[in-house]
Amino acid sequence: MPQARKQFGQHWLRSEKALQKIVAAAGLVEGDRVLEIGPGRGALTRPLLEKAAAVVAVEIDRDLCKLLVEKLGKIDHFLLLQGDVLSLDLEAALAAFPDFQQPNKVVANIPYNITGPILEKLLGAIATPNPHPFDVIVLLLQKEVALRLCARPGSRNYGALSVRVQYLAECEWICDVTAKAFQPPPKVDSAVVRLRPRQFHLPVTNVRKLETLVKLGFATKRKMLRNNLMSVVERDRLNQLLEQLEINSQARAEDLSVENWVALSNQLAEEVKD
Repeated sequence: MPQARKQFGQHWLRSEKALQKIVAAAGLVEGDRVLEIGPGRGALTRPLLEKAAAVVAVEIDRDLCKLLVEKLGKIDHFLLLQGDVLSLDLEAALAAFPDFQQPNKVVANIPYNITGPILEKLLGAIATPNPHPFDVIVLLLQKEVALRLCARPGSRNYGALSVRVQYLAECEWICDVTAKAFQPPPKVDSAVVRLRPRQFHLPVTNVRKLETLVKLGFATKRKMLRNNLMSVVERDRLNQLLEQLEINSQARAEDLSVENWVALSNQLAEEVKD
């Protein structure tokens, strides 16, 4: 049996209760096609195969791929792709397997050391959202990251990642998962979150300018917004805009909701320099 490899951030989830909650959070119905990132030894893959029309799993570890083929290789609606999900062109890879369509849901216990890149791979960025968004994304994450994804304005966990992800998707906390639920146990606790990609409900005049504002606004989190944005808008002008938007002139980036960021970006669309 292959051992967990630190280089791939491998920790095997062994809690049946947690596995059941992850699968339930995906709300799998007839016809759903699932992408699983890092199936490992197949603990999550098996219950997914029981409910999904198809499961496409991407595993970077060749030894684990051999194990998965032995365990699940004869199941018709299971497809295993060996490789790095971050560099994989899934659409091109699936072209060689006509029986497997593009997945519409993602369910995964992802490696914590590449959480940010995986989120961007699945969701895209503010300026370049995924043109083919998934219906639902259910991820088991480091709890600290999960808190940031679901954080509300004004809380200590709210930051640039919160704004970027919440602009692209609805974020919902599903459950906590302790370190004891894994083998070997990680040094941190975990949590399950559900993301529902969607277009943001307020039209954005210029998404690249919104992305720039968010990046600059959170560059030095404890500074007031008017100081962090000095390079793109004069302080007096920003104070005027904040007043128009009914935002405190001494506000910090963490005090603005996603709606506030969009409104401020739209006001500055013709004034902010790239």
